[in-house]
Amino acid sequence: MKLKALVAAGLVGASSLALATAAAAQDKTIRIVGFGASSGVVGIFGQNSTAAMSAAFEKINAEGGVTLADGSQARIVTEYYDDRCNAEEGISVLRRIASTDALVAIGPTCSNVAEPLFGIMQARVDDESDTGLQFPVFTDVAIKGGLAGISDWVFRNTPSEAAMYDELFGWLRETHPDATTIFGGVEEDFAHSRASWYDVMKTAADKHGFELVGEAQWLLSDTNFSNQVRGMRRAEPDIVAISAHPFTTCGVLREMARQRVEPEVLVGLTSSSSLETLSGCATEAEGLTIPTSFAPVNDEARAAAEAVVAEGGQMDLHSASAWENAMILKDVIEQVGVEGTAESLEEDRRKIRDGLAAMESAPGLLGTNQRMPDGEAVKPYVFVHARDGGWEVLHNPGS
Repeated sequence: MKLKALVAAGLVGASSLALATAAAAQDKTIRIVGFGASSGVVGIFGQNSTAAMSAAFEKINAEGGVTLADGSQARIVTEYYDDRCNAEEGISVLRRIASTDALVAIGPTCSNVAEPLFGIMQARVDDESDTGLQFPVFTDVAIKGGLAGISDWVFRNTPSEAAMYDELFGWLRETHPDATTIFGGVEEDFAHSRASWYDVMKTAADKHGFELVGEAQWLLSDTNFSNQVRGMRRAEPDIVAISAHPFTTCGVLREMARQRVEPEVLVGLTSSSSLETLSGCATEAEGLTIPTSFAPVNDEARAAAEAVVAEGGQMDLHSASAWENAMILKDVIEQVGVEGTAESLEEDRRKIRDGLAAMESAPGLLGTNQRMPDGEAVKPYVFVHARDGGWEVLHNPGS
């Protein structure tokens, strides 16, 4: 009886130890944080990214979390830091994140934050003479072309606007053969809007034979667009391209309606293919055509969009990237063998950097995203237009 009691006690002890070990494994966490503009004029983009990250990490955690190098599972915990679309604050925020136990950051929102921010990071990995910040950043929103090349620690999952607008204006040439002239309007003080008009839209329009008959500029904080639209009306263009975010895009569209400016084709900025544009001016935006790397065109994309709505956000091309980034990081963490301990923090960050750098492709909501050697991405896209208060797929170049 005494022997049986001792054996039983041993079995109970072993079982208790196993349960305690399992519980400890389930208590493991790793931190992946987001940062960008969650307040101010463009705060809705950061809010949507927050919702998308939260929804994606909830899905990952519900399915068991991530597998660490020792085979144990860890939950992902997250938070979002607001840089208010201000470059100095963005730099301060990233330095603060790097001083915590976060493994990697998703962000920022604004290109005018991203460009100087990436400049304070180590430009070329393993350059001992460069004391810049060594911390992996995986960008979801800031879309100005070529920014990932500033630092080997930066990776982006933003679409190529150059490719999208080249395809769009080529398609417009075929589908609107009588349209020959274009007028451009640009949000002059916003890095993304400015670069997208002067370096992308204007170049693509010229390449495909559209004659530029005028340009107008305004600021992100402007509310009166009468002079700009008056110039547009005098030019009588066949196509009007508006390189601006939802807030001023709606202001221009309302003024165009007031002055009865009715071009054959309206082209908008990628970032305006969002609920914010339709919430602000659905009637005036009717027919607005925009290339975008997200539309709910398959079961996975629709399910992701619903999950983001449940978190209080909306899915668009930017928040879709935040969702995809979360899923890609899960795969990278498991592939490179992240240990997830306080002692392995710097090594784990480097592993994630190297893992992102080695990727040649990654799954996305519209298909496979190609990963480029410079840290950029080439993503599938569609053309959408505003129709009856929603965004409707007008053309799928990949079909």
